[in-house]
Amino acid sequence: MRYEPTLVFAKAQDTADPLGRYRNTFSFPKLGTPEMAYFSGHSLGLQPKTVRAAVELELDEWAKYGVEGHFHSTNPWYSYHENLTPPMAGIVGARETEVVCMNSLTTNIHLLFVSFYRPTPDRYKIISEAKMFPSDRYLLETQARFHGFDPDDAIVEIEPRDGEWTIRHEDILKAIEANADQLALVFFGGVNYFTGQLFDMPALTAAAHSVGAVAGFDLAHAAGNVPLELHDWDVDFAAWCSYKYLNSGPGNVGAIFVHERHGSNFDLPRFGGWWGHDKSQRFKMESGFKPMHGAEGWQLSNVPILGMSAAKASLDIFAEVGMAALRKKSEVLTGYLEYTVDRLAHEFPDVGVSIITPRDPRQRGSQISINVAGRERQLFDDLVAEGVIADFREPCIIRIAPVPLYNTFEDVYTFGKVMRKLLAEGDKK
Repeated sequence: MRYEPTLVFAKAQDTADPLGRYRNTFSFPKLGTPEMAYFSGHSLGLQPKTVRAAVELELDEWAKYGVEGHFHSTNPWYSYHENLTPPMAGIVGARETEVVCMNSLTTNIHLLFVSFYRPTPDRYKIISEAKMFPSDRYLLETQARFHGFDPDDAIVEIEPRDGEWTIRHEDILKAIEANADQLALVFFGGVNYFTGQLFDMPALTAAAHSVGAVAGFDLAHAAGNVPLELHDWDVDFAAWCSYKYLNSGPGNVGAIFVHERHGSNFDLPRFGGWWGHDKSQRFKMESGFKPMHGAEGWQLSNVPILGMSAAKASLDIFAEVGMAALRKKSEVLTGYLEYTVDRLAHEFPDVGVSIITPRDPRQRGSQISINVAGRERQLFDDLVAEGVIADFREPCIIRIAPVPLYNTFEDVYTFGKVMRKLLAEGDKK
């Protein structure tokens, strides 16, 4: 697409957008500013307007039925999580038996490590990206210590080369080969939260398997953002949250993927709980854990209905739209943001605005990370004051994500207009 830096162009693209009508299915914050553009779907997705009715229905059912709501409510709570499985499996490219919604993200990864990080004195190393999300880093450190290893020895972080922001794929492959005899696990974020880099998950999975290691991913910034084919890629396990691109609400329920070859392996070690126990036997309340087939066998407790009702409201939208259509719009919308930032960098060469996210659309999702060294936090705070809601990460990065479900070309144009104003004002100071 040939982009133009005009409001007329932006409005024309929005008028022709086949997904444009979905913007009105979301609620937008009101901050009392002259402009409003929300670009923080990578941190917290907007609320679908259908959420309120979905949650209120379950509140009414609770009031009406009490405990009998588990079996007699409109959407029986006993099996409520099963309603989320088909759309979630579609989003991540999995078979329905390979996915279940449960718990929260880091909790789920720890539970999956019980099964998939089985270090020995000879094979104990974990390869991951440098500057991964802190929760993942803390998880790796504590897992290494739990198994009796020094994290500085057990965790092999792959860093960008000097003067670069993103990690070269060939450097990851070289590290896998160099640590082949000691490698237990390759564990990456599908999309790096800081740079927005999308990693080649099928290639990393194949490389891990080629040396006898396991491949797992944190998909917090990938699920609902980029196309995924976890089953076909032969990924061993993955976990993700649902409150970013999946718009389920603050801190809401997470989800896991376990490849079917592992889901039918009942000898695989895991922690048990009654919701992961054979549901035909669950209410006999007997000793002897018998895990369910598939990802459901990793469940622990019965599910949070109010949270899941909010998640289902959003997943229903994803099922209607489909990831292919979302990705198609995302590529052109993010491309327009890239074009807009590049124009600002050209107009204000002394400011040092630059993009650190890969330029190749195949190596990124919706997020563009912008280096604003020299203006740092003040520029971000000024953006928010003007009604442009983004995200700041130390030391000098503004992360912006135009989400295809509810962001528009006019939103991107608004960002460019506000940013231009702020950069011009900064030049005068």
